[in-house]
Amino acid sequence: MTTSPGFEPVFCTIIPPHVLDTLAQSADPTVAKTARKSLIQDASQRTARRLTTVIGAPSIAAPKGAEAGKPHRTIYDARHHTDLPGRKVRGEGDKPGKDASVNRAYAGLGATFELYLKAYQRDSIDGNNMPLDATVHFDADYNNAFWNGEQMVFGDGDGEIFLDFTIPVDVIGHELTHGVTQHTANLTYFGQPGALNESMSDVFGSLIKQYTLGQTAADADWLIGAGLLAPRVTGKALRSMKEPGTAYDDDVLGKDPQPADMDHYVTTGRDNGGVHINSGIPNRAFYLVAERLGGNAWERAGQIWYDVLSGGQLQKQALFTDFAKLTVAAARARYGDGDELKAVIDAWATVKVPANG
Repeated sequence: MTTSPGFEPVFCTIIPPHVLDTLAQSADPTVAKTARKSLIQDASQRTARRLTTVIGAPSIAAPKGAEAGKPHRTIYDARHHTDLPGRKVRGEGDKPGKDASVNRAYAGLGATFELYLKAYQRDSIDGNNMPLDATVHFDADYNNAFWNGEQMVFGDGDGEIFLDFTIPVDVIGHELTHGVTQHTANLTYFGQPGALNESMSDVFGSLIKQYTLGQTAADADWLIGAGLLAPRVTGKALRSMKEPGTAYDDDVLGKDPQPADMDHYVTTGRDNGGVHINSGIPNRAFYLVAERLGGNAWERAGQIWYDVLSGGQLQKQALFTDFAKLTVAAARARYGDGDELKAVIDAWATVKVPANG
């Protein structure tokens, strides 16, 4: 991948900075120390990401002789250091080893590749057979996972608040979908466009989990990051698409701040203008469409959202209402004036985002 004019040098983490800020102020010195360390590491990676616009990023192309429509995965082990990518520990087609983090990362990359290929005929995250690389065991007690524009990186968590970040497959799908957005609409990572960027990752991360587990919209839990919170935390996940604002309510972690509609939109300078917070609004809209239509959510509901993301009309600075109107147009274009269109219109009305006119 090489940088180009207008390219957004986005560094995307699954745990937003405002959550780590809260943990950094904990009265528990162990929790506070690891949170501060994670914040410092994130700041370093964010700076490195911005530098790619100056010095350029290395080109990422499929290996020589690579077969189109087949994943090309490589997993590396940072061995609790921070140099990327680390030591190669598993390549495409290699048998599973004893390291569960390596195996989960490999499987998660494959699940993401398969959903995009089978459901949307997209060959890897760039649509052009891009290799999928990931590093596990990044740093010590690192409380995050991120997409840096070139690869996935997973921390092991501190064991106190967060567990191993390779555990939830939707976290892997979420972060890789930032790569899909990067290669399609390239939504600006601030305010409402940034919240749409985050929502795209939650939507397709959830769909990847549902596809992997063979779940219908009715079967799915619609949680992002279930299984990531340590036992001491009062909560079930990082976010709930079905009921934004209910994922956790914990003395140390705080309360899930996501709003469920525009009446409760959060205006803030934190979290890049609330990108992880206000994403709850379009997340809920997608859930409502999928729940209304039933069946496999990656089919009709997911297809409409993918059509908008990849269709070329979604602008980098799009607001919620811009995106909503495009989903209405996409539903009508693909399915006509039937159930799909009505489900989309009603969903946006429920979350109080104008979708017509």
